[in-house]
Amino acid sequence: MSGTPDGGTRLQILAWLREPGRAEHGATAEAVAGRFGMAHPVALTHLRLLTAVGLLRTGGAAGRPYYRRDEVRIAEVARMFAKGW
Repeated sequence: MSGTPDGGTRLQILAWLREPGRAEHGATAEAVAGRFGMAHPVALTHLRLLTAVGLLRTGGAAGRPYYRRDEVRIAEVARMFAKGW
């Protein structure tokens, strides 16, 4: 995990979103808040940051955004770090 609490939380969110079911359908900010025991605005901040850097993408269902991992972008970032970026 990351050296910062928030970085560690974001890594945990990314890992959770990789699990079966969530990987295909994503999760709402409410689901993330409930899973990680945080306030909705805090969950939303994490999700928006991950979306802004391209690691998550959003899709809507029933008027609520669902957040999913962007596996292509995550692989690109992993390759950059593997090369010593």
